[in-house]
Amino acid sequence: MVSEKHLIAKITWRLMPFLGFLYLIAYIDRQNVSFAKLDMVDALGLSEYAYGLGASLFFIGYFLFEVPSNLFLNRFGASKWFARIMVSWGIVTIALAYTSSATMFYILRFLLGVAEAGFFPGVLYLLTLWFPKDYRGRMVGLFMIFSAFANAVGAPLGGMLLDLDGLLGYAGWEWVFLATGVPAVLAGIVTLFYLDDTPEKARFLTGAEKDWLRERLAAENAGMEEHAESGFRALINPRVLLMSVCYIGFPLAAYGLSYWLPTIVQGFGVSNTVNGLINIIPWLIVALALWIVPSMADRTSDKTPYIVGPAFVGAICLTLSAVVTAPILQFALLCVAAAGIFAGQPVFWSLPGRFLKGAGAAAGIAAINSVGNLGGFIAQNVVPWIRDETGSTIAPMFFLAACLAMAGVLVILVGRLLARKASA
Repeated sequence: MVSEKHLIAKITWRLMPFLGFLYLIAYIDRQNVSFAKLDMVDALGLSEYAYGLGASLFFIGYFLFEVPSNLFLNRFGASKWFARIMVSWGIVTIALAYTSSATMFYILRFLLGVAEAGFFPGVLYLLTLWFPKDYRGRMVGLFMIFSAFANAVGAPLGGMLLDLDGLLGYAGWEWVFLATGVPAVLAGIVTLFYLDDTPEKARFLTGAEKDWLRERLAAENAGMEEHAESGFRALINPRVLLMSVCYIGFPLAAYGLSYWLPTIVQGFGVSNTVNGLINIIPWLIVALALWIVPSMADRTSDKTPYIVGPAFVGAICLTLSAVVTAPILQFALLCVAAAGIFAGQPVFWSLPGRFLKGAGAAAGIAAINSVGNLGGFIAQNVVPWIRDETGSTIAPMFFLAACLAMAGVLVILVGRLLARKASA
């Protein structure tokens, strides 16, 4: 007889540390530009706005190729497709070290978005194949904890790499890209041999365990609507469209805060290395919140409060951080705001798998993520514009707070729509 607890633990230990490690590398490669910026802007003669535009082009490439990438993953399998994603984004990250002009920076940031498109929603789709719905919130939270660790590791790493300025003839900002691009290429090669595409192909599961998981997932999917597995219909599903719009506020607030935290802390008058060490603090708090909130949500049927509550707390703290003047209190508020921005997202991502499966889940999750991540494009253009206009690194927090609060309101509408469909 199969023990559910033992089987879920077995799958969790096999998949989650590895997928989380890949996400850690991905997030460092995505965020490294926030530290490279501290020297790169002057070296290339970029304005704050020009830098923001270049950084944001990542999200355009990401947006355009997200859905196709996830559908290719569904077709070719996770091991091959994730390997392709990681090797290609590692190569582009390394190429960023040789940026010689604003135009080259723009092109490479766009290509980085193209290369990485499909990784995050691909993992979310993969979790729908491996875990029953009552575990997905916790698993997404566990997976996203590695993004917090990436920020915690990436912050001091970025600061120390900047201080290598001149070593072997490379500038500090060039070391940031070189040292973070190579691990992605190596991890991509390992992925090809380590990752199992589906439970049916898993070498570490017994026949009885595969049968139990297949029957459990089939029973959960039995009540879904007729077209739940259609990739095209998922793209025009009203619930997918509404979730896409309401998700924008979360990446917008997240990227706006994480890209600019190093700049805000720099204003405290600290060195690059100390800046990196200070920036560990908010992401350790985020990691804790990413475990606690989804674990609580998985024990209840009503998920909405566990998405909306943290979002509103985050919006309030962002607003207060722009009002207070004491640096320590300001930083403390930003730490709580970061936890509020991230804590409810794993719960949010547990929702699509409740009404989509197969290609429909792959396309729907990718669509929500691709549209939502346009928030990153908005943040990287509006935030520096507000800073240039006001001369303040903290004034953009008002904008981020408003967007996050609006996302919370829209999530309430999504929750009501999902409840109405479930009871129909």
